[in-house]
Amino acid sequence: MMKKLEDYVISIPDFPTEGIIFRDVTGILQEAEGLQLAIDSLDDMLKDVDFDVVVGPESRGFIFGVPVAYNKKKPFVPIRKKGKLPRETISVEYELEYGTAEVEIHKDSIKPGQRVVIIDDLMATGGTTEAMIRLVETLGGQVVKICFVMELAGLKGRERISGYNVESAIIYEGK
Repeated sequence: MMKKLEDYVISIPDFPTEGIIFRDVTGILQEAEGLQLAIDSLDDMLKDVDFDVVVGPESRGFIFGVPVAYNKKKPFVPIRKKGKLPRETISVEYELEYGTAEVEIHKDSIKPGQRVVIIDDLMATGGTTEAMIRLVETLGGQVVKICFVMELAGLKGRERISGYNVESAIIYEGK
């Protein structure tokens, strides 16, 4: 019997704190069939989408975004933590559960009017995704779709990025 994508996710109860179920994506990566299912799922989400470039955040957005960009014959643009990109960048600071973080993108990586797809492994609160949208739009790009391998619906990330076309291969109702 064929396994489903969610069968490859390792659920770890009470991590990092009691009452939380940590959804570990590395179970997908450690099995060839799981990785193929994840990439195929993301590819399927984009079958009727007109876009120019794939954007993904380090590090798991790279893991899932690059093969999709390759399959679709599109360029891939990395979004990285502050201080990791060598050329001129723009950056955005955003709220984390405990503090703030900053991500950046090369200033010349998105051209005005380009249609952009964002790919990441997980949407939780939507903070990182919202920051990526701001970077793309600041450079004049248009976010046409946002694709995730997994989504924790209980953290209400979709509400934070309402108005955007969002799709997830797996949706967990909890946190």
